[in-house]
Amino acid sequence: MLLLDQASDAQLIKCYKEDADKEFANRAFETLLSRYKNKVFTAVYMVVKDKYVAEDILQESFIKAIRLINKDSYNEEGKFGPWIIRIARNMSIDYFRKSKRNPTILLEDGTDVFNSLRFAEDAGHKQGISKEIHQKLKSYILRLPLQQREVLTMRHYAEMSFQDIAEATNVSINTALGRMRYALINLRKMFDQENVTYEHILRE
Repeated sequence: MLLLDQASDAQLIKCYKEDADKEFANRAFETLLSRYKNKVFTAVYMVVKDKYVAEDILQESFIKAIRLINKDSYNEEGKFGPWIIRIARNMSIDYFRKSKRNPTILLEDGTDVFNSLRFAEDAGHKQGISKEIHQKLKSYILRLPLQQREVLTMRHYAEMSFQDIAEATNVSINTALGRMRYALINLRKMFDQENVTYEHILRE
């Protein structure tokens, strides 16, 4: 029997669509959900800036993915990650455009959303960034233009390759790289304005 945790995305989708054991088929899709939910959540939050809205869009994105897969509309040659992130990103942008205000961050403990994302905290600790610098970094990232913030977060916190970022955001790799460079330049300027050491915090 197929070991779900070790299976490729393409194998999991094939199992979900074709396995006669419906319980096992559903577990195959749940494995995909577990594999990508943090990355999808991050991509969504960077657009809507609201934890609860992001969670709703996350669920809606996977529901839409299930519907498209069942209709045989999935033909991404095994590249499920960029595909589901692209779905979520488009749904997020639709929400953002319809909203007449920029949603505020609503976390139960009063902290900003990055404190609820384990990979963001881990990134700071692994790089030896002080708590104060880490807090500044998070606040500066939220001030970046949407496209720059999106690429930087996908790269450093969701740990996506530039190829995957390009596919998820529907741009060329050069465009994704360019947005990343501008994001880093803008972050460096923000740090410089407060005379805070920036070097080694983030790299391309």
